[in-house]
Amino acid sequence: MHVGEMASGAQLTVPVYRIKGNDPSAPSVYIQANMHGAEVQGNAVIFQLLEILKDSQVYGDITLVPYANPVGCNHKNGEYTLGRFDPITGVNWNRMYYFDESFIPAFVEQYKNETSSVIQSAFKKQLVQSIDKKLENSDFGLTTGQRIAYQLQRLAHQADIVLDLHTGPISSKHLYCPEYAQSSASYFNIPHTILIPNVFSGALDEATFCSWWTLQEVLNYVGNDFSISSAECVKESFTVELGSQEQIDLAEAYQDALSILTYLQHKNVIEEKQLKPEELTRYACYLKDYKAFYSPMGGMVDYLAEFGKPLVAGEPLAQILRMDNYGDGEPLHQITLEYDVLPILHFASASVNQGTELYKVFTHYFIL
Repeated sequence: MHVGEMASGAQLTVPVYRIKGNDPSAPSVYIQANMHGAEVQGNAVIFQLLEILKDSQVYGDITLVPYANPVGCNHKNGEYTLGRFDPITGVNWNRMYYFDESFIPAFVEQYKNETSSVIQSAFKKQLVQSIDKKLENSDFGLTTGQRIAYQLQRLAHQADIVLDLHTGPISSKHLYCPEYAQSSASYFNIPHTILIPNVFSGALDEATFCSWWTLQEVLNYVGNDFSISSAECVKESFTVELGSQEQIDLAEAYQDALSILTYLQHKNVIEEKQLKPEELTRYACYLKDYKAFYSPMGGMVDYLAEFGKPLVAGEPLAQILRMDNYGDGEPLHQITLEYDVLPILHFASASVNQGTELYKVFTHYFIL
């Protein structure tokens, strides 16, 4: 798929793999990876999914897009991949998607007495058309990131289930899940879930599920019992965080692929493969309770808190080495929090400035 052009005239392209399902009534799926340049594990997961699905019966159409951002993938500085932000605009690559709910009231007025299947078909068409208008009729043009994001979003809007594969800096596996789809989180082999409200902040998962969630709310308000969690209407979107960036592990990618297929089996996208979710303790918190902790000082950090292990208030999160204080002060500074937390990820480097995002943690967490 052609998504842009370089200054030299060379085309920016993205590979798209499509598997045609044999049951038109089954949910369709869109999966993409590597929107952020350093977050490469998702490409290995897509490879493993393609390998497994070659020998599987597929009911619903599945579209898979590795290397979703060709600019970010190739944005290197020495040993490191810097493709988290558009280098021209400084905007996060995963905050350029589009959502405008203003057309939904008029749509509901037109379709409020229709069946679920008619509403689904018409709304999908409307969502795709809204992206086409952004791509074709932008009076003042589009940024590189917008052009890439909108073309990916156009593919995503044609699916019922959307999975956006990411990784963190140094990170545990975790899942961003819309609040209404909480029960689905238990079908992924992922121990940590962040539950998201119906609020759009620019990410792909929000751009897709917020549209359907808002439609449901407005239809229900006018008396139509349309549901995006019913057997005949499944509309779910997730950001799947697969661990740490700048590395792939094909064996782990195979397990991640099985995790995704366990969920897709549950949604009747693929044949029954006797896949069962792993028995593990799944922790969750609401997005408002997912907190970043910023370093109170500069220095060299020894990250002490283990991912997924509850950290009681007062226990050490990290310690910071300040050699400039040696012999003339305290060189080691222990960092603790006043709350019980569940550490999820931390900064990739031991060298931090004051104000660097040191850890991200669950607060007010619970067992899913």
